[in-house]
Amino acid sequence: MAHIPRLETHLSLRHLILLDAIAREGTLLAASQSVGLTQSAVTKALQEAEATIGTQLFDRTNRGVRATQAGEVLIAHARLVLTQLRHAGQELEDLRSGSGGRVAVGVLVSAAVSILPTAIAAVRQQRPKLAVKVIEGTNDVLMPLLRAGELDLVIGRLPAFSSGSGIAEEMLCEDYAQIVVRKDHPLLAQSGLTLASLIDQPWILPRQETSLRRQIDEGFRQQGLRAPANIVESVSILTNRALVLRSDYLAVWPVQLARFEADLGLVQALDIPLPTTHRPIGISTRRDARLSPAAETLITALRGAASDHGAATAEGLK
Repeated sequence: MAHIPRLETHLSLRHLILLDAIAREGTLLAASQSVGLTQSAVTKALQEAEATIGTQLFDRTNRGVRATQAGEVLIAHARLVLTQLRHAGQELEDLRSGSGGRVAVGVLVSAAVSILPTAIAAVRQQRPKLAVKVIEGTNDVLMPLLRAGELDLVIGRLPAFSSGSGIAEEMLCEDYAQIVVRKDHPLLAQSGLTLASLIDQPWILPRQETSLRRQIDEGFRQQGLRAPANIVESVSILTNRALVLRSDYLAVWPVQLARFEADLGLVQALDIPLPTTHRPIGISTRRDARLSPAAETLITALRGAASDHGAATAEGLK
């Protein structure tokens, strides 16, 4: 096996920037234009990087370039290094200017209604200049952003299976989901409702690849039932909310979202438990990564907000 030299002494920051640009733009010409260099300079830098690694980093095609397997590995690490340097620059600027810092957080719907807004409000009382970037999504979207350093942390229902090496998880409180319908839904006039009686109703369910969807399907299986077939698959809060309020769809929402809308008098939860949806809410971060003071402050506030959420959830389970 060929010896690979120590990359930290043979690859410069310039190499990393150019490799990221080539992968992002898809051609050497476009990459050179994006970084303000000549195409020959970009080509030379790529050749230097490939000579250092001892293998090809991009496949050349008549349509441009595409990263090889080795290229994808190096580019992923390059992007993480560049992201960390941007974060360092931001933190140094925050110290210089006396601002409140910056934090980027990914949130799943289970924490989007109560826990995260409560925490942000608490933190901004301490740090009025704190800049918070929030990206909402599912684990399959947010975890790659966390690994790449684009997010400082992710808050929401923890997946049933580990997110893998490099990710640290901190459990905060328990969560569960409820079946909700609009306030004047015809089902509310019926008694003795069960999952079996709801099979043929129109449903809004999360996508198949989400943890919550797998838990819902398992709840039907445990009662010897097939999963509903008349469904809309969506994780868009606004779309799902509009469908529920304007039609006869049934939706499965995290308890805090269900309670929030019920308190507004817009929806009502059906008295049908979904025990398979019980999962902890927690915080995911990159293992061994240094968190900024702003991120640490937000995590502390999230713990406090989650404690209140957990107490309310436990009361609801009685």
